[in-house]
Amino acid sequence: MLRDYFTMPGIVKSMGLVFGDIGTSPIYTFTAIFFLIPPTPQNVMGILSLIFWTLTILVTVQYTFLAMHLGKKGEGGTIVLKEILLPMLKSSNQIAFVSLLSIIGISLFIGDGVITPAISILSAVEGVLLIPGFENTAQIILMLAAALIAICLFAFQARGTEKVAWAFGPVMVIWFGVLALSGLIALCGAPQVVFAINPLYAINYLAHNGLAGFLILSSVILCATGGEALYADMGHLGREPIVKAWYLVFIALAINYFGQGAFLIAHPGAQNVLFDMIFSEAKLLYIPFLLLSIAATVIASQAMISGIFSIVYQGITTRILPLLRIEYTSPQLRSQIYIDSVNWMLLFAVLLVILVFKSSINLTHAYGLAVCGTMTITSVLIIWILVLRGEVLKSLIAGFVFIVTGSFLISNLHKIPQGGYWSLLIAAIPLAIILIYVNGQRRLASSLKPVPLDEFLPKFNALYKSVNRISGSALYFARDFRQIPQYIPRTMFTNNIVYEENIIISIIRTEQPFGVTWGVTRELTKGLSIFEIYLGYMEIVDISTILKDADIDEKTIFYGMEDIVTSHAAWKIFGAIKHLTPSVVQFYRLPSDKIHGVVTRVEM
Repeated sequence: MLRDYFTMPGIVKSMGLVFGDIGTSPIYTFTAIFFLIPPTPQNVMGILSLIFWTLTILVTVQYTFLAMHLGKKGEGGTIVLKEILLPMLKSSNQIAFVSLLSIIGISLFIGDGVITPAISILSAVEGVLLIPGFENTAQIILMLAAALIAICLFAFQARGTEKVAWAFGPVMVIWFGVLALSGLIALCGAPQVVFAINPLYAINYLAHNGLAGFLILSSVILCATGGEALYADMGHLGREPIVKAWYLVFIALAINYFGQGAFLIAHPGAQNVLFDMIFSEAKLLYIPFLLLSIAATVIASQAMISGIFSIVYQGITTRILPLLRIEYTSPQLRSQIYIDSVNWMLLFAVLLVILVFKSSINLTHAYGLAVCGTMTITSVLIIWILVLRGEVLKSLIAGFVFIVTGSFLISNLHKIPQGGYWSLLIAAIPLAIILIYVNGQRRLASSLKPVPLDEFLPKFNALYKSVNRISGSALYFARDFRQIPQYIPRTMFTNNIVYEENIIISIIRTEQPFGVTWGVTRELTKGLSIFEIYLGYMEIVDISTILKDADIDEKTIFYGMEDIVTSHAAWKIFGAIKHLTPSVVQFYRLPSDKIHGVVTRVEM
């Protein structure tokens, strides 16, 4: 049984796909904290206790115990929590509030995703400074090296990560093994640090350091960055392997942090604690460790990029983000997607962050705010669900976790003027796009005024009998066949374009993450049928194949396009978004030689 526990392939895969971000936090967490406070034995013990209990409460309790039991069909993430909670709410104000919270959570996750590659890669590259002969390497050279690694990483995305993903797990297993071994060796120098497991050390540190002790939580949170990936990536591998892998990762991280604490007590002058510790333990193995750390940070960055692609795709399919061109990079793995526009915007933002902050220490002033925001929103949604389900004990535990995450969030607010505003500025971009798009779609729908089916059918019947019909079948797309989009009556009644068979296609996203079903073509009246396709909100499908399997051989595909005329600044942005993003037929890659767009001018 024990042997099966440790040899499960899912555990190794989890190491590479889920734990890259939190697994590389030992590179910069201790260094960032003791850049701000003196490394006295009392401070080291207090910080070690805070780190240990932060990992326990925010990651183990919030995610592995609470959140990961709330997934839908094995899926996790902010959008999933929203989809679980919305059917349980009765007030429209509550529904609007929860929707807004989830949108803010998505935006903060994207803001965090820009800083993660920058700080991870920069902090690893800065380990070069300990190599004899490279001590005086200019910071601009380190920045260029980090930028080059980032460019290569983002340029590789279009090829898909499936070809190299097999190596991610084993590399991270070696990384965590090295972290644990180096920590154990360092512990021999000051084994008393293990007593920091006692939470009284954390409480005493906070009690005796007042406001300064509370504000240091904004750096302590760095040890838990990436913890949200346990839940967000649950759909890739399932709950069990991720939870089991976390226990191993938690042990490795704890041992390493305690080792760093022991090393710092013995060497209070250490500047880059992890790299100084490794250099003192094994100088001959330092360069291989440096290369391993760079590989680990690249894997951590890759996990974050893939996570952002998944979040954006969820946003597209739940209609809070505009349609974007998506490439499917793996015929086997449905989670392997590539979104060109998102990829290059992320790269631009990462390079800008490297240019602005210059060093990993400076970046720690911006890092953590978005993470705490995401964790706090997750905490609120979890409590809400548990209370409505009547799970009293779990609700009380979730309430305690919320107090802790809220405390971390408040402590991070002081970072805003020091650079934290960058993560908020970055998060504000997707937030603004989502709000403009959602409200623009709502305003557009009210302007277009779809025609009710019972009004449409008599006119269609009269026209179908009186005009010369075109042979073959024509497809029309409508979200709900009971409300006919204006472009359909305009095509038929204004332009007298009627085919022998006219089929209205409705693509309906369900409340479940996965699953594909479609109904038999239903005839509403002679010459007019409907065909409904039900898709999970994370499902990636080939609509052409579904139509072929349903024996629908279309001659022409019509779809609606809007020419938006407005003097309102927000609606001008909305019009630009609609103009630049693909239509529904382009998004689902229907045959280009068959599609015809019908333009409707709309004043907003």
